[in-house]
Amino acid sequence: MKKSVLFVFILALSIQQAAAWGQLGHFLIGYMAEQQMKKSVRKKVEKVLYPMSIGRSGTWMDDIRSDRSYDYANSWHYLTSKNGEYDLANQEKGGDAFEAIQRLKAELKAGNLDAKQEAEKLKMLIHMVEDIHQPLHVGTGDDRGGNDVKIEFFNQPTNLHALWDSGMIDRKGMSYTELADELYRRLTPEMKTSYRSASMEDWLKEAVSNRPLVYNLPENKKISWVYMYEANDTLEERLVAASVRLAQILEEIYG
Repeated sequence: MKKSVLFVFILALSIQQAAAWGQLGHFLIGYMAEQQMKKSVRKKVEKVLYPMSIGRSGTWMDDIRSDRSYDYANSWHYLTSKNGEYDLANQEKGGDAFEAIQRLKAELKAGNLDAKQEAEKLKMLIHMVEDIHQPLHVGTGDDRGGNDVKIEFFNQPTNLHALWDSGMIDRKGMSYTELADELYRRLTPEMKTSYRSASMEDWLKEAVSNRPLVYNLPENKKISWVYMYEANDTLEERLVAASVRLAQILEEIYG
């Protein structure tokens, strides 16, 4: 009995550590993407995902981690890039976010999928596009995307990956719609054009360029207001960028 309880605890912990943007992050990226999409495209996407919204569907790929039949997708949440390059030799054998995004996008554009297949592939694609904009999902290959970097956040033990997934977002004390509305009003046409013109290789370079900031930790690894203040603009910019590119990809598929 004790072994069973311990196994469940360890499984839950590993799932939590491997997860991407927390629920708020995924919800608000999808919510902002909805506002940017052409109405005709949004209706097509919503029909495929029904009864889930675009925002809610972004968490589905994390929700299914406890279902062993989806273990094949465990490594699709992240990738390894040393200096902003994509090198297949450095990736997991089961695949990675970079490869899976391109493959699922092509499969969805090609069609010939039944309703369940299309919905699941679309929910995975949405999740991964959002994930890859969290800087630590483009990892160095040395610390499991910051999961091995133990820190204290306002005196609570956590790790660097979880801090960027949800810790700083949750600390804002805002709903996903409140934060999304605040961020969306800052999105200019120039920003949208710049984000949409970037290649996926550029996405990796962006993540790597953020590493000095992400890993700029005090020696005692105790983090509070100073780190949040210094990281806030980058955190929010990553959420906005993800929303623009998600809307772009959905329009490319269903437009």
